[in-house]
Amino acid sequence: MKFTKFLVLMVAFSVFSYVSVSAQEKEMTEEEWQMEINTLNTKKAQLNKEITSLQTDVNNLKTKKANMPSYEDCMKELYAMSKTENTNTNVSEGQIAEYRKQVSDLNSKINNRSGSKDDLISQLEALKQNDNSALPEFFDKVHNQLQRALDSWVEAPKEVMYTVVKGDHLWGIARKKDHYGNGFAWPVIYKANRDKIKNADLIFPKQEFQIPNLTEEEKEKYEKAKRNYKPAPPTQTTQTK
Repeated sequence: MKFTKFLVLMVAFSVFSYVSVSAQEKEMTEEEWQMEINTLNTKKAQLNKEITSLQTDVNNLKTKKANMPSYEDCMKELYAMSKTENTNTNVSEGQIAEYRKQVSDLNSKINNRSGSKDDLISQLEALKQNDNSALPEFFDKVHNQLQRALDSWVEAPKEVMYTVVKGDHLWGIARKKDHYGNGFAWPVIYKANRDKIKNADLIFPKQEFQIPNLTEEEKEKYEKAKRNYKPAPPTQTTQTK
């Protein structure tokens, strides 16, 4: 109602302003002035008619909204319509809650990169095959979001095998970009291959070493060592004349 009154006042103000401006621009005869007023009154009537129509539409929409079921009621109806894969009985709220927990657990595992990627792919496929995945609460999460998260997960190999060539040393092997990119991590290679390395300073061509992945703790340890390393200044030699 306030909206309607506001529009009526705006129309009246527009009519008054228009007439005033028109009268100032040129002198109008009484007949011309009356014709202008009649035209504006016709426009006003049309606008009032449109306002009434819009207000009717607003009232109808409010009535429809009031009669619509709540979101919770819609979800309950969808759950009631959902059927288990092998039976014709309705899925219980307990089963829905269990499925919700499975989706949440898998989401946490993917985000934390915990477990084998292949195992998580199998778990996601099982969730997709479940009829509950078609429910609005789960569809986008299961069929799109979790799949994208798995697709973006690049799993690092558990270990790399490296064949020693002439001129190699453990520092240089650890420093290679394909390995650690950090020579300070050479002890990891040494410890992983103690059965093949008797002396860390003596390795031989054609030996094969395991290059295991660094743990997060090891990465932090050797990166800190690399940052703090300060090479000794070059020694100065005395030139004789």
